[in-house]
Amino acid sequence: MPHGLTGEQLTMSNTLTMKSFLAALGLSAAAFAAQPAAALDEVSYGTNWLAQAEHGGFYQAVADGTYEKHGLKVKIVQGGPNAANRALLIAGKVDFYMGGPLGDMDAVKQGIPMVSVASIFQKDPQVLMAHPDVGIDKFEDLAKAGSIFMGKDGYVTYFEWMKKNFKGFSDAQFKPYTFNPAPFIADKKSAQQGYLTSEPYEIEKQAGWKPKVFLIADAGYGPYSTMITTTQPMIDKKPDVVQRFVDASIEGWYSYLYGDNKAANDLIKKDNPEMTDGQIAYSIAKMKEYGIVVSGDAETKGIGCMTDERYKKFFDSMVSINVEPADLDYKKAYSTKFVCKGVGMALKK
Repeated sequence: MPHGLTGEQLTMSNTLTMKSFLAALGLSAAAFAAQPAAALDEVSYGTNWLAQAEHGGFYQAVADGTYEKHGLKVKIVQGGPNAANRALLIAGKVDFYMGGPLGDMDAVKQGIPMVSVASIFQKDPQVLMAHPDVGIDKFEDLAKAGSIFMGKDGYVTYFEWMKKNFKGFSDAQFKPYTFNPAPFIADKKSAQQGYLTSEPYEIEKQAGWKPKVFLIADAGYGPYSTMITTTQPMIDKKPDVVQRFVDASIEGWYSYLYGDNKAANDLIKKDNPEMTDGQIAYSIAKMKEYGIVVSGDAETKGIGCMTDERYKKFFDSMVSINVEPADLDYKKAYSTKFVCKGVGMALKK
């Protein structure tokens, strides 16, 4: 006991001290509460097309507050026929872009410092379709098709890869695809390119029959897809923002695929009023069925994972068909340091 104080006096002294402490604490708490909340880092992400389920995880992270939880305020900038989001990234008008490896490697050739930091899709959703019951039952049977309707980009990339790796494909099969399925529907001996999550659905609606669908990725064509692409200056100056955007987007994708995605779908339909619930449901189902987002390295290391081995394998395949030069410093096109950390995997139910 302190000298000169009775027990009663000590109790009173401690009580006053505690009251003073609590009063001070209350003032401190009030002062703290009066301080403005930490400002969110504002960033933008330019997509490659109009809003759709294939962009769902990004919309999910906006809708459910995941980006805010990571200290970000994110604006999704729609792509589309009149958009130029890749150019906006290069010009510094958007911070991230939904790119792909061929575009990134082209940027390396042009000296443009674009870098992909995550790949949301482990498989490119590009497909070839055929009529049912015409003897085209596996991928290599597509060599029997009299015509294959495809765009010029496909003709000089995956079709060149097909000619090199399978027998029977020839340039004589190529017919320009004008994004109108009518010629394919009318010609039972033809095949047509498409996106796994859209064209098969539309053809079934128009024609009344289900096309045979062959995912080119499952035949061995291996580009990453739906990537998060930024610039080297962004990585150098704001690596924490890049990491937080990648992490939050990955969490958004897990929640979109395996949780309640209604709010995200409402945002998608707000941005793209022509989008329907039926199309969205079909797209989500096909992404899950074919392992577009969760397969390969993403199974054990999380959505968004990229590896040097996988990227090199695709680069080598493009060199083999003369799409890319063998001496290209392709490693400038991507970085693996932001992914493959198992982020968000606990959200998969």
